[in-house]
Amino acid sequence: MATVQTPLPRTPLASAPTGAPPGQGQVPVQQGRPVLPATGPGNGRPGNRQVALPVRGHTGLRRRVLAWAGRTPGLLVLFTVVLVGLGIAAGAAGIGAVRQRADLVGGVAAGNGPLVVAAQDLYRALSDADATVASAFLLGGSEPPELRTRYQEDLAAASDALVRLAAGVTAEAADQPLRQISANLPVYTGIVETARALNRQQLPLGAAYLREASALMRDALLPAAQQLYTAVSEQLADARDDASSVPWLALPLLLLSLLGLLFVQVFLARRTNRVFNLGLVAATAAALVAVLWLGVASFGAAGHLSASRKDGSAQVDVFTEARIAALQARGDESLTLVARGGGAAFEKRFTETMNRLAGEDGNGGLLAEARSRATDRAGRAAADAAIADVKAWRDLHKRIRELDDGGQYPEAVKLAVGSDDRSAGGIFNRVDEHLAEGLRHGGESFDREVAGAGDAFGGVAGGLGVLTALLLIGVVVGMAQRVMEYR
Repeated sequence: MATVQTPLPRTPLASAPTGAPPGQGQVPVQQGRPVLPATGPGNGRPGNRQVALPVRGHTGLRRRVLAWAGRTPGLLVLFTVVLVGLGIAAGAAGIGAVRQRADLVGGVAAGNGPLVVAAQDLYRALSDADATVASAFLLGGSEPPELRTRYQEDLAAASDALVRLAAGVTAEAADQPLRQISANLPVYTGIVETARALNRQQLPLGAAYLREASALMRDALLPAAQQLYTAVSEQLADARDDASSVPWLALPLLLLSLLGLLFVQVFLARRTNRVFNLGLVAATAAALVAVLWLGVASFGAAGHLSASRKDGSAQVDVFTEARIAALQARGDESLTLVARGGGAAFEKRFTETMNRLAGEDGNGGLLAEARSRATDRAGRAAADAAIADVKAWRDLHKRIRELDDGGQYPEAVKLAVGSDDRSAGGIFNRVDEHLAEGLRHGGESFDREVAGAGDAFGGVAGGLGVLTALLLIGVVVGMAQRVMEYR
């Protein structure tokens, strides 16, 4: 009886080597793996199994790594690597943030602050020069030497301030005002000298040249100085904001390191039934101190810098504006007399400037704002004294106008430019001194608060370096002790 054999399913064969006879040297392939026939009798008959040969590769290595990491020693090594990496990153970020902010605070104290003062000096010197030369013209050829000296000192102060600003300011908005002042200041002084020469000859044309010089000062030089002051003030504000910013990278990294240390200690307590690990406890303490130290230093410095604006630069700004307004009013008062009956425009501007300085009733305006912003008794006293003197100045100005309008021009000029305390010139000098006193107190407050911000960062960078080293040592020693227990 014939035996019927069921044919086996056809299995693809691996390619035979080149030159081999057909059917020889071919290995069956199943699902991408070579297979060999199972040993035993009846090979090739129904029911025989074919066995897949294992292929070694990355899969086996990955399984061994995962199996090792799943055991306690592997987990401890991974925790150690993560904690060390976090500690190094947090320490480096903290030290870098402290150094950067300390440099910014130093720039505010030694760079941006003095630039703002230079811009104030420039505006004040230009305004005072214009007011002084106008007052000198009222005396004709008998120009007092002290007024001439004051004018020359104002020009020297303006030139010095301009040099300081050109060397230190970095804001692009300051480039155009610097060029404009540098180009127009020599033109202004030239026109003034021409006016002085004509005035000594008692020629009316000298007054026309003086008005032209004053127009150049008011229309070109002083607006450019105001733009320059605004530019350096914004530069100061930007530097102060950068120095006040919270180190958002360093603090989260330190907090993450602290949380990681707490998590690992809880894990070890549950896995090993041991509550404390001295190395990890020391590392945790170091991380906690680093977080607190960096946080206190950052927020303390930010508080000092905020106070430097409120108690310092904000107060200085309004006292400076009031001082400049007083200078402008003084110049307009003199130019009204120089015009000899044709100074209605200057008189109108004088009235507007005085209203801006002290309000229509004498108790408001910039002086009232300066008093409200003054943060100490000396600053408020300076503002109060300036308010009282401005009231006396206004009353005296009315008398000057009455004399001038009544044809008593020499008497009006004497009352306007006299050096005694009862003249408008003497009262203006007192107002200027009071406002300068307020500026000095505001500047001292600014310097004191900025110095406090610098002190807040003192020693922090070095301390963070030491704490970071303690953290890393604590992590390595504490975790190595537990890993060695498994060997």
